[in-house]
Amino acid sequence: MDVRAAVAQPCRRPLNIETVDLEGPRAGEVLIEIKATGICHTDEFTRSGADPEGLFPAILGHEGAGVVVDVGAGVTSVRKGDHVIPLYTPECRQCKALPIPQDQPLHGDSRDAGQGADARRQQPLLAERSASATTTWMLDVREFHRVAEIAVAKIRDDAPFDKVCYIGCGVTTGIGAVINTAKVEPGSNVVVFGLGGIGLNVVQGARMAGANMIVGVDLNPARETLARKFGLTHFVNPRDVGATSCRILVDLTGGGPTTASSASATSTSCARRSSAVIAAGACR
Repeated sequence: MDVRAAVAQPCRRPLNIETVDLEGPRAGEVLIEIKATGICHTDEFTRSGADPEGLFPAILGHEGAGVVVDVGAGVTSVRKGDHVIPLYTPECRQCKALPIPQDQPLHGDSRDAGQGADARRQQPLLAERSASATTTWMLDVREFHRVAEIAVAKIRDDAPFDKVCYIGCGVTTGIGAVINTAKVEPGSNVVVFGLGGIGLNVVQGARMAGANMIVGVDLNPARETLARKFGLTHFVNPRDVGATSCRILVDLTGGGPTTASSASATSTSCARRSSAVIAAGACR
């Protein structure tokens, strides 16, 4: 089937909108009509050529939500009409460890690939990571994506696509860092450095875990309002307090936080000795 997609090329070249011939689902695979997709900074990192795992040409995107339109032989966990989200990291759910290819080819069989907005490809394209959402954020059209059954999760039919498309990456990264890595306990004091997409979900995870104090540190004062909706209790802008920000955090949390989260791991200086310091997100 013909699918329009924004194809990434090496050397930071602009994304090129092309028509791709997408095969139907094979055994153990699911075909999804993508209804909404999020934009992750990892997509831009890959496009920049700095990602050591980046392969080209590729269709970027791994935050998506949509409806199953077809399934291959042997698929049992989902069926046509189910609402699903692709998973950034597929899980077979049958063993402790199973190597899963990080990129699955989208096979094209078509004409010239080099010209115009609707060029068609002859060589295979790679879906970024294992759950490319076919970058519908670039296009005012609906797109389709083929993915392994073990890389999709069924969601409620009433869940809004434009909200749940973010769950497969940013939400699970932030909340997972709190629940699974830091193992935040009720009554903990948590400091979150950086209130971007992942940081907000660290805040949300800390609230879910029953943290007593959730302090956000960010240079952008506009992020405070949204972060408080996610559960933030205190906000510190280093530009307002200068070199005293670490002392303020220590005093505010009564000796330092029991858990600190930072995308650049700069939080160790304010944490108490017995605290958990985690780097949540992409450290580059």
